Amino acid sequence: MKRILIVEDDQSIANLQKDYLELSNYSVKIVNNGAEGLKALEQEEIGLVILDIMLPDMDGFEVLKVIRVKDDIPVLLVSARAEEIYKINGLGLGADDYITKPFSSGELVARVNAHLKKFERMKERFGKGEGSKIQVRGLEIHKDSRRAFVNGNEVMLAQKEFDLLVFLLQHANRVIGKEELFERIWGMDALSDASTVTVHIARIREKIEENPSKPQYIGTVWGSGYRFMV
Repeated sequence: MKRILIVEDDQSIANLQKDYLELSNYSVKIVNNGAEGLKALEQEEIGLVILDIMLPDMDGFEVLKVIRVKDDIPVLLVSARAEEIYKINGLGLGADDYITKPFSSGELVARVNAHLKKFERMKERFGKGEGSKIQVRGLEIHKDSRRAFVNGNEVMLAQKEFDLLVFLLQHANRVIGKEELFERIWGMDALSDASTVTVHIARIREKIEENPSKPQYIGTVWGSGYRFMV
């Protein structure tokens, strides 16, 4: 039974979500602020997070940033703010979905089901074992030997290019912002900025894409980041 974490300061909304999710055989935990949500993620095995943006202590975007440093589980942002900039920010920070209030409980359950199934498929297909091989269409990555092949021909990737490509592969179909990619691949102490990601993506495309201007593997989601397309 997957455990769902709801981070929502409106108790009536949280309780309604909890009821419908439990009817669908999910185990549900409710917390009312961001700090408690992060604490729950450290102490319990959570399968998916439903995260409100407007919280009393720290907003959902800040909570999402912390989650993405440590965890790759699905995160669904919910908010009454329907402006596109909020959706772009949320997806760019690594959210898997953005749901605008009000929404039906049936829609919420359907989205939870879909994201959990997709997450499980990605885990099975792109297992993170050090000796694993990843293959998508003509692209083949050998993680243990750090070698990459396109249609059977080896391509030479620099260290960070290889790490960046593997990270995108392991999070296939998820939009990942440049800031998150920079933090995860270069680290917080790197002496550069997120524009480095753009340069490295361009170099990777030149090496693995048949037509870098029309990529088949690494797509750009304008205003949000990049997505490895499966």
